[in-house]
Amino acid sequence: MQNKMGKLKETNRKNMEKTIERLSEPSLYKIAYMPGHGKPMPSINALYEIIETTRSILFPGFFGESKIQGDTLKYHIGRNVDWLYENLTEQLRRGICFGCPNESFEECEKCKNRAPELTSHFIEKLPELRNMLESDIQATYNGDPASKSPEEIIFSYPGIRAITNYRLAHELSNLGVPLLPRIITEMAHSGTGIDIHPEARIGENFVIDHGTGVVIGETCFIGKNVKLYQGVTLGAKSFPMDEKGNPIKGVDRHPVVEDDVVIYAEATILGRVTIGAGSVIGGNVWLTRSVPPNSKIVQQKAQTMNFSNGEGI
Repeated sequence: MQNKMGKLKETNRKNMEKTIERLSEPSLYKIAYMPGHGKPMPSINALYEIIETTRSILFPGFFGESKIQGDTLKYHIGRNVDWLYENLTEQLRRGICFGCPNESFEECEKCKNRAPELTSHFIEKLPELRNMLESDIQATYNGDPASKSPEEIIFSYPGIRAITNYRLAHELSNLGVPLLPRIITEMAHSGTGIDIHPEARIGENFVIDHGTGVVIGETCFIGKNVKLYQGVTLGAKSFPMDEKGNPIKGVDRHPVVEDDVVIYAEATILGRVTIGAGSVIGGNVWLTRSVPPNSKIVQQKAQTMNFSNGEGI
């Protein structure tokens, strides 16, 4: 019996060695990242902590340390900003190096030296981002009769969580940081079902009600006082191709939504079309054309069918 078990273990060991050999073949890895001189990948776990710490800076007392008083507020914010500076600098360095095509150590050092400067610029923007988010929170509270207070919205609404991640990621994107912005918005996407590309441009007083299934594409432009309901897609209709059949990058292909627009649940708007200011787009509408200001676009009403005499069957 022992001899039989020994043979089985040996067979299993040899099979695993063969599998390891196959998994180690360079030809298997058409897409791979092999960090060279000091170019590690950004850390997902570290970025999560960075976003949560930034959230606690923007909304002190709501996240992180909750026992904050007026005379300790500056201390708590200062401590968190110091932590943020150190840890975000490291992740920015990793993100910059990941996006850098240079292989020489000297060129990589230049990337490394950019990280502290970019971190400082990002932190300097936090008061402005706080004001933008406060406008989003107030607009959500004003437009939702079910909400009991702005504090409830900050604590629990998925729309505000996704918008917060987006606004932080968008600022990093504006600074030219590669990779990290997309990771940050995808964190919110996985947790809320709301997919906002970090390079989309979104004005103040932005509301996402309920939120699950909302998609906002890379080249979207959304004005002020816009409200989206669950399942809204602001997407691309088609992708222009180059001579090799690959999608051409950087083309404006998503909708422009002007100020004071409401888009109801499950509406789909595709292509570089413009939804004029003050318009209302009804639920389940499929739209691939521009509409002028103050339009009201709804589905055609279904006909009433009389099933008692077999009509409609």
